[in-house]
Amino acid sequence: QVQLVESGGGLVQAGGSLRLSCAASGSIFSTNAMSWYRQAPGKQREWVAAITSGGSTHYGDPVKGRFTISRDNAKNTVYLQMNSLKPEDTAVYYCNVSPWYASKWPWGQGTQVTVSS
Repeated sequence: QVQLVESGGGLVQAGGSLRLSCAASGSIFSTNAMSWYRQAPGKQREWVAAITSGGSTHYGDPVKGRFTISRDNAKNTVYLQMNSLKPEDTAVYYCNVSPWYASKWPWGQGTQVTVSS
């Protein structure tokens, strides 16, 4: 069974940057489109960004132009570079297969990102 481990979160001031990582076990990683999601307190989990197996990227409007998703298939890892962070980016960030997949892998523990104003 695939296991997902997110890391790289932390406390940062508005305007700062963070780079998140998500390591996946299992050899099927490279053939799947991967996404980052986030869940703020009291809100539903929302999709943030996606990257296909071929490297095409897609972003939600709230993060477009500020976040960059990338992947290293040799390391079974997907990244999220977050620049120009805003307080509204505060959330727990998760990775998983992209929203258009019928089923998701088991969710990891996520990584907390807190942006202070």
